[in-house]
Amino acid sequence: MLRVTPSPARHLKSEQRAPAPPSLAWPPPPVLSPRCASSNAPPARDSQRQQPLAWRGPPRAANPPITRCMATATALLRLAALAGAVALLLPGAAEARVLLSLDDFGAVGDGIADDTQALVDAWKVACADSNDHVVIHVPAGKSYQIWPVTLAGPCRDEIMLFVSGNIIAPESPEDWDRSDGGKWLHFFQVQDLTVSGGGVIDGRGQEWWAQACKGKKHRNDKHCTAQDAPKKNGSCSLHACMQALHFEECHGVRVQGVTLQNGQQHHLTFTRCSNARASFLRVASPESSPDTDGIRLVNSISVHINDIHIATGGACVSMAGNCTDVRLRYISCGPGNGISIGSIGETPVADRLEKIEVDTMFIANTTNGLLIKTWQDGCGYARKVKFANVVMKNVSNPIIIDQYRSEHPIPCGSTAATRTVAVEKIDYVNIAGTSASKRAVTFSCSDVVPCRQVSLKDVNLKRLSGRGASAYCRSASGKAAGVVVPESCLAGARAAGDEDE
Repeated sequence: MLRVTPSPARHLKSEQRAPAPPSLAWPPPPVLSPRCASSNAPPARDSQRQQPLAWRGPPRAANPPITRCMATATALLRLAALAGAVALLLPGAAEARVLLSLDDFGAVGDGIADDTQALVDAWKVACADSNDHVVIHVPAGKSYQIWPVTLAGPCRDEIMLFVSGNIIAPESPEDWDRSDGGKWLHFFQVQDLTVSGGGVIDGRGQEWWAQACKGKKHRNDKHCTAQDAPKKNGSCSLHACMQALHFEECHGVRVQGVTLQNGQQHHLTFTRCSNARASFLRVASPESSPDTDGIRLVNSISVHINDIHIATGGACVSMAGNCTDVRLRYISCGPGNGISIGSIGETPVADRLEKIEVDTMFIANTTNGLLIKTWQDGCGYARKVKFANVVMKNVSNPIIIDQYRSEHPIPCGSTAATRTVAVEKIDYVNIAGTSASKRAVTFSCSDVVPCRQVSLKDVNLKRLSGRGASAYCRSASGKAAGVVVPESCLAGARAAGDEDE
């Protein structure tokens, strides 16, 4: 039998007066607003979901659409979070909701006490409730320290984790139980879960980053400065598996209107998930934090990510394994490593990534812009990928396909043809901006299975210095249309040793 403190549930009936929405203590980020959204953007899942907001301010024709949208982002994010609160708390809802506050389950919220058990107890009550939609509330104005925990389903009904305050991780890696498998907030086999509320989920990963800088991978990284940090129970390989907010084998998950910051490594991860949505988020960690991907997708289907500002030390969004039907829209990215599809073929099992759409993005001060990378001895494919309407500023490698990752220790096939990842049907449409390096476009493809059907249409990339940029092709074929700068090299692949200065 579950034991909870008195009155753990507060029923909000339609005749009750709704309390005031929670205040938003965090400054919203400069993300892209729904005003940019196209008419075919996915509608809200139902009437209980947060509805898209339209900004009706006066038009400013002098500014490009992306700049204009980012200028209104602060107000829109506040309105989005408030809209979620209003939809949750206003009377007149179709059904009653049960509100479970962490404080009612014994949480302290002082940022020092261990409040993990309060979250676990609240989750057990919420997951077992079969009569009402349940809200687990993390109150504003407090910081709840939560240790590594797995909250598992399936649950009887929909659950909302409404984060108004702060959820923080233990600071020191030495305090973690290594049996957690590299997961902090881990949701397993959960359906129809919404994480919202305008609060902060803080991984406090500073000491993790210091340990990661000790590994060989980052030994010469200019960003790694904490070389004298203590090291215990592992090295860079331990750091490499850390997931902050992790959804595994979940369906119908929504993450919206919160800040994810200082992740130990990946801030938000979907593994073997379907029909997942992430929107109106701020994802942030210092540029010096190694491998801190903003959002990572692994073996997931039908994932839509939109209206998000990501500034980290790793990729803004990365994909691996088998990912299909992925849409990224209205995203501000940088600093970091841009959008990364791969590494494909990293395991002996074939990786298949297809039907990936990246549309309306601003990428600034990143190492890569739009990257597809594969292992030489891997197997699988990346195809039907479209990058459209992207503006870049000071990006070192704006457009890049790299099929020459280090040879994999366990080839996935017995012949050369089966040990190569195929890359085909890749479209670049309306890509513009500045490159921090001379080479703005790189298609370095396999000699065994060349890149096929690569398309460039209306691509205009120049060097930041104002001088002309260059393009490099190896074993790549396709077509160019409209104005393409630098001039396309797809018509005839260059020699392997033709390197730019």
